Amino acid sequence: MARVVCFGELLLRLSAPGREKLLQSPQLDARIGGAEANVGVSLAHFGHQVAAVSTVADNALGEAAAGELRRHGLDTAGVRKVAGRMGLYFLAPGAIHRPAEVLYDRAGSAFALAPADAYDWPALLQGADWLHLSGVTPALGANTAATALAAARAARQLGVKVSFDGNFRPKLWEVWQGDARAILSELMAEADLLFADYRDMGVVLGGQYPQAEPLARIEAAAADAFAAFPHLRWIACTIREPRNVDAHALSGVLVGRDSGTALAPQEEVGPIVDRIGGGDAFAAGVLHGLIHGWAPERTIRFGLAAGCLKHSIPGDFNLVSEADVEALVGEGRYDVKR
Repeated sequence: MARVVCFGELLLRLSAPGREKLLQSPQLDARIGGAEANVGVSLAHFGHQVAAVSTVADNALGEAAAGELRRHGLDTAGVRKVAGRMGLYFLAPGAIHRPAEVLYDRAGSAFALAPADAYDWPALLQGADWLHLSGVTPALGANTAATALAAARAARQLGVKVSFDGNFRPKLWEVWQGDARAILSELMAEADLLFADYRDMGVVLGGQYPQAEPLARIEAAAADAFAAFPHLRWIACTIREPRNVDAHALSGVLVGRDSGTALAPQEEVGPIVDRIGGGDAFAAGVLHGLIHGWAPERTIRFGLAAGCLKHSIPGDFNLVSEADVEALVGEGRYDVKR
């Protein structure tokens, strides 16, 4: 097993109960989440040593967020507590033909305001095999963009592999008019493993991918990424085909610089319980396979199965074990467990 450091904002998720619209009734369900934390929790359930690095408010909300990570086995010694506020997001779950809606309330959070020199990366990355980052962090502002880049560069210098999920969030970049293309390009240049598709590469590299089939677009974008980023070894993504809000079809693609393309066949997913964190569960599954040195085909099948299972679990976290995921990949996967 590996030691993985995950850096990003811990969030308080406030969602309407059931399938209601926000404040249709005067109540909200509270959970803890965040893209990088979601990956870390999943990896911890797969048996890895995971350390969270973040900044939270020095109050009951911040303690609850850090405490929830500890409950799932994460090391939170790298989670700073300072005066300020927690980042929030509000979720109105979708249903049938009404899509889900996310509203962010993250501006001025303790994490967003933390200066880049608040983190001692040589110390925080000591003993680590991987550092996981996502594009959500630099989208929050100049401070977090500088911090994410400092973390990635420190990892590269220390021989720690870097996993980066593009997670392009245009609403967040627009708030501060950040140069998403330049900043994401710098971060991707440090990555060994990149979670991105042809749309992300279009944003970062300016490429056009007019191919008729999604797989052909992904392979063309991956070729551009390998040419642009010499450290990059792997690029992975899902292909999602929504039937409606409650039912999707998912497949997975893993492209290696030296090994070509591996494809996980399409799975029908639905009725969906909660799709938030599905991409993070997929990322954790792929990272788990690469850590073990599995063949690309086994790795992408495991990653897709992990992502599919997340759609059955309420909240941001994918609370399944390696054995649970392997059962979905194998035979008799829908039998009652006795």
